[in-house]
This record gives sequence, C-alpha cells and structure tokens, in this order.
Amino acid sequence: MERDASVAEASSFLEFVNEAWTPFHAVEACVGRLEAAGFQRLPENAEWVGAAAVRPNGKYYVTRNGATVIAFAVGGDYRAGNGFGIVGAHTDSPCLKLKPVSDVGTRSGYIQVGVQPYGGGLWHTWFDRDLSVAGRCLVRTGQEAHFEQRLVKVSRPLLRIPTLAIHLQRTVNDEGFKFNKQAHLLPVLATALKNVLNEPADSAVTAPAQHPPMLMRVLAEELGCAPEDIAEFDLHICDTQPGCLGGADEEFVYAGRLDNLCSTYCSLIGLLRSLRDPASPLERDSTVRCVAYFDHEEVGSESATGAGGSSLRDTIARVVSALAAHETESSGAEHRGEGVWERTVASSLLLSADMAHAVHPNYADKHDPQHCPAMHKGTVIKHNANQRYATTPVTSLILKEVGRLGGTPLQEFVVPNDSACGSTIGPILSSGLGMRTIDIGAPQLSMHSIREVMGRDDVLHCVNLVAAFFAYWKGVDQRIRL
Repeated sequence: MERDASVAEASSFLEFVNEAWTPFHAVEACVGRLEAAGFQRLPENAEWVGAAAVRPNGKYYVTRNGATVIAFAVGGDYRAGNGFGIVGAHTDSPCLKLKPVSDVGTRSGYIQVGVQPYGGGLWHTWFDRDLSVAGRCLVRTGQEAHFEQRLVKVSRPLLRIPTLAIHLQRTVNDEGFKFNKQAHLLPVLATALKNVLNEPADSAVTAPAQHPPMLMRVLAEELGCAPEDIAEFDLHICDTQPGCLGGADEEFVYAGRLDNLCSTYCSLIGLLRSLRDPASPLERDSTVRCVAYFDHEEVGSESATGAGGSSLRDTIARVVSALAAHETESSGAEHRGEGVWERTVASSLLLSADMAHAVHPNYADKHDPQHCPAMHKGTVIKHNANQRYATTPVTSLILKEVGRLGGTPLQEFVVPNDSACGSTIGPILSSGLGMRTIDIGAPQLSMHSIREVMGRDDVLHCVNLVAAFFAYWKGVDQRIRL
C-alpha cells in the first residue's frame, strides 16, 4: 500500500474523530461532509413526495434525535422493488455521563461531579486522564422561553479521576487495581477553596441546584448564555488528548472512540468516493447506496435512535414509497406495487461495520490459532455459529468477490470455543428487517479503553472496501444461484 495515501486517509480520519467527541458531534461531522457533497436534508416530520420528493439520482440524509443519521443516494436506473446496498455502524462509544443530579457536594475539600458508566468500558483506563465534557444542551432563548439545542465541547482539561498513591495501597501491583464505580469513579472539578473565591458577587442568580455551579458557569461561557438558561443537557465525559499517528513508522492510529467512529468514517468516505468514481456512476446504478449510523449500540441498541428502533425500516419504507410514486407519475401508468417492500428487502444487502479484535502479542492464546486478524492486512469478516454475528456463507462470498474486484484484502475471525462472543447491530438489523447481512470490521487493540489503537493502513483498506461494495455488490449478487 502506498504510504502517502495511507497517511493521508488516516490523518483525515483523525480530524473526524477529534471533532466527534460524542454521538451528537459525530452526526454533526457526518452532516457537514454530506452537505458539502450535495446531500439534501429530509425532515422526518415532512412529506417526502411532491415538491421535495425523493428522486432517482438524488442524494439525501435524515437524522433522528441528533445522534443517528441515515444517508442515501438513489441510482438513476432504480425501479420499485430494487435493492439497497447498506453499510451500518454506530456513533456511540463507552464513556462516563453526567448524572441528572451531578452535584455530589464537597468531599474532603474537593468539588466532584457525579457520573454513571455508559456501556462496557475499561474503566480503569479513565483514571489519571485529562478529562472534559461535551454533548448537547437545551438552552432557553428570548422572553418567550423558547428552547434550542446547542452542541458544546469544552476542549481544555476540566476534570480528572486521580488514582490512590501506591504508598496507600502497597499491594496494588500484586493484587490488581480494584475500585468501586459508585465511590471511586468520581471526577474532581475544583477545590472548595477556589469555588468560594470564584463565587460571583451576585450569587442569588445561579445554576440549578442539581449541578455544580462552577461547571454550569463553564458551560455557559462556552454556550454564550447565562447559567440559568441551560435547561437540560446530555453531557459526556471525554478525554481531551487528541488522536494521533504513532509507532516507529507512524503505522498506528492512537485515539479514543475508534470503536466505532472508524467504521462510521470509513463507510461515509467510501460512499462519497463511490459517487465520484466514473467507473460506478450513480446515474447508471439500479440500487440505492445507503449508510446508517445508530446511537446506543454499546448498551444494546434498544432505543428510538438505536439499531433496534425503527429509523432504518422507516427510512427504507418511505424512500421506496416515494420512488414508486415518482415512477408511476413519470410513466403515466398505474404502479404495480405488490410486494414492493418484500422485494426490496430480498434484493438488498447490509454490511454491519464494527471494529474487530486484532491478535494481541501478549495474549495470543486468546485467539483461535487459525483466526488471528493482524493490523495492515485488511478488513475482517466476522463469523459466529450462534448468530452473534450475522455473516452467512452467501454474504461472505459476495464480500470476498467484492474485495477481489476492488483489490482490497480481507481476513476472517471467530472467537475461540472457550470464549464468549460479543455482538453488533448486524443480527439486530438482520432479524428486524429480514435482510441479508455480513459483519465486518477493522482490527484494533485496546477495545473499549479510553484510548485505543489500530493500524494506519486499515483505515484506507476499509474505505476502499466500502467504495468497492457500492460499485460491485449487485453485479456479484446476480451471479449467485441458490
């Protein structure tokens, strides 16, 4: 692989992941890139027919709750009942979130913030890191008490969870670092002394009592409003250290949230690249090219914005309906729409893109000897006989042919028989939609740590695979007889 191309793609990904501290910021970063590429926003509560109709050759996106986004480009040769080529990923990562009442009072002269764990993080990695807050706030505006959503990201270090000195826990290196998530996973915001010295002269007007006033003042400064105008928020604790390239040849990507913003970025760029490829022009495509990014995968996906919700089904159904109406209008003949949803689903293919486990040099025995994904060697196809992944022999064959035609390498993975297997949005969407699905992902180490690592080359491998998927999957599918 050409080094310059690999470095350029990984550096572009780092710009993305350094923007996207939270799912809300990830969606904002995706939307910015989609709109720059000519995609048009479709409000969920508006009609998708008439003057703002979905049309062949059109490019569109829809968001839900600011944390989920679905984007699609309609082929010029699309006909009702044709398939969708979809790549699904998720925007969330394990983190700490502020509790609804985060003011835990003064403890031993420190002001701390109450947080709750989100997802299955490696929480010991959150100690002794320079932390801050990011997310979205609902801010009161004007005399009519209207509210608007504003994203916030405090870039400077604001919080820290200090570890206990070894002098006070002499056995920690022998017995392991143990902590209680309720008692010990409390970030320090300030000392009580500095809080008193920084109290405003007019302290009668303060933030709601459920949050530390010092925190609310910092948020208000970032948002350009008064503390009392912050009505509600969804705030995440985030590491302030930017992602970067590392290793002797800068062959690694060191960053937080690789799981799963790498898949989000790679599939988005792969889609956009496919639309610029003269070898696979949209106007001659008979399918819909689609990417779908969901929130709440790390906690089971069962939410309005998760893969277990209705957003993807709703979007596909509305697109199919709008395009069928347009087809009828254009032809002047009555549309024969029998089974159009079922034909669409049966003709579609979904890639569930989530990160994969690279073999760990210090724990190689945790992998099946024949299934040890390595960095720089391509995207991983994930298999599980118990349906923790949705890959089938047919979908695996299609992707291998896509990889061959696109000149991008693939690897395969199953967990050892004596290990539990994680899961992804793949089985959720496959069972919910009845759609053929394959689970894939770029290999990484330190999954669910506050700071993860992957191979630089695998960013470009994954982008190239997605671009090849949109170019070739339908042609490969038509060559398979079952």
